[in-house]
Amino acid sequence: MSDQEIQRKLAAILYADVAGYSRLTGVDEVGTHEALRTGLALLTKAIESHGGRVNHYAGDAILAEFGSVVECVTTAIEAQGKLAKENEGIAEDKKLLFRIGVHSGEVMIDGTEIYGDDVNIAARLEALAEPGGICLSGLVADQVRHRIDMAIEDMGDQEVKNIAQPIRAYRILLDRKAAPAEQLTRGKTAIAVLPFDNLSGDPEQEYFSDGIAEDIITGLSRVNQLHVVARNSSFSYKNQSPDIRDVAKDLDVHYVLEGSVRKAGNRVHITAQLIDGVSGKHIWAERYDRELEDIFAVQDEITETVIGAVLPALSLGDMERALAKHPDSLDAWDLYQRGMYHYSRRLKGDCEIAVGLLRQSIALSPGTARAHTGLCYALTWLARETIAFQAIDEAVEAGSNATQLDSADPAGYLALGDALTAQAANSHGKFEEAISTLEHGLALNPMSAAGHVEVGPALYLTGRAEEAVDHALTAIRLSPCDLNMNRMMTVLACAYFAVGDYEGNLEWTTKLKRSRSVVGFLSYTTRVASLGHLGREAESEIDGLLHSYPKIGNFLKNWHAIFRDDVIEGLRKAGMDI
Repeated sequence: MSDQEIQRKLAAILYADVAGYSRLTGVDEVGTHEALRTGLALLTKAIESHGGRVNHYAGDAILAEFGSVVECVTTAIEAQGKLAKENEGIAEDKKLLFRIGVHSGEVMIDGTEIYGDDVNIAARLEALAEPGGICLSGLVADQVRHRIDMAIEDMGDQEVKNIAQPIRAYRILLDRKAAPAEQLTRGKTAIAVLPFDNLSGDPEQEYFSDGIAEDIITGLSRVNQLHVVARNSSFSYKNQSPDIRDVAKDLDVHYVLEGSVRKAGNRVHITAQLIDGVSGKHIWAERYDRELEDIFAVQDEITETVIGAVLPALSLGDMERALAKHPDSLDAWDLYQRGMYHYSRRLKGDCEIAVGLLRQSIALSPGTARAHTGLCYALTWLARETIAFQAIDEAVEAGSNATQLDSADPAGYLALGDALTAQAANSHGKFEEAISTLEHGLALNPMSAAGHVEVGPALYLTGRAEEAVDHALTAIRLSPCDLNMNRMMTVLACAYFAVGDYEGNLEWTTKLKRSRSVVGFLSYTTRVASLGHLGREAESEIDGLLHSYPKIGNFLKNWHAIFRDDVIEGLRKAGMDI
């Protein structure tokens, strides 16, 4: 297989094998073979009925791939249930029992076959499963635990053959239903990092202090045992002096980190305080006075100290993963932070500036994943807002670069998935790759509000609107003070429209208007269409829509038919000539 022939994609991988097949064959060769044929046929049917594809049969083993992690796990549960019925009335020592392992990751494709480390991990997980049982990787367990009604048990880190790092494994308890789903809670390991105060006396240095806080957020977010409030929520307190106890209550966290930055010449002065959000007491405080070149070391030191204070039992491996992968040069970091500062403003002119700065950062430090991630986000935003979809191919390339440079960072997968969604919508293509990429990002960080938002459009544009509603509501719950709340509400409103809940759409587009946020094309259009479907007066709303978007047809033509047709029907019912 030459390099030119190698193709890669993200997939959910199912590997099943019979437990003790050689022993069973020795006892009853013909009967075991017949039972195997029945079992493999049953597995194959279950796989295909859930949108999976069998890649390989090897004696008593079967390998399959899925575009959806949830469908893959559902298949495993369904298959084990049917296999158990086939074994009813058979003596225990003669039952043909499959073990099943499920993992999610990147696979190499050669014809109809798939290869790679992630395929091997699925096979190793199968070996860890009990006969008749299912074993999941940590990535898979995090993604499905709130979507299946079976209890999941942590098996801890497992050392397996030919895999360098331990694998976090989980077993599905097929005889136990999950407890009623709880809301995502954060508990004592939840932390918010407030924007650091800029004490330089120069407003132009605002990006620098923001960048310090953002880098610390990034580092802390790499720790599985911590929930770190999204930047957009914690930064809503920028230029304020709130009571820390109120912040902790509003954001549902136990710890709050605050600080200040003063840049003077070639030196930087940083203070940082970790505060108990319940009592208001200071847990730790430190002052740093360093050469500017030491800024990355200071960030890592703060991150490490905070982790040590919050999670004393944190493993060395997680501590190491927490330390951010910094760019090769301070100039590249500076350009990146300037770029992200402009992107965060979500204005056309600012996003164009952001793209230029991020390209410069990449030119100086091509190996920095975060700069590629930022460029992907900025280009995707510009493509959507200006209908300049020629930018989307560059966005996809930037996102792909980010995931290749840092496969452990969920932000890269989320940015790439968002770009793939925009690309599929523009080309009227398929959304499977976008959904798979976004789900992989969420598996790496299930508490990412941005991830739950970004998967929404891909889901409601492909007829999975109920799932999109759930994700959008989760995002709002995770980041209730998000600076990007208008996008959250827009995605939720569109998802309600797609599911046929026009009242739900009106409720959230009304909240959007009352919040004084920008009412974009999606929310405006679906609002008018909802009024039309409900037979309500919409004349003033139509006037506002046409005033803001006189070339409405240019926007609509890029939408997927499954969503666009319902919108157009509603607009016509409202009295518009579309």
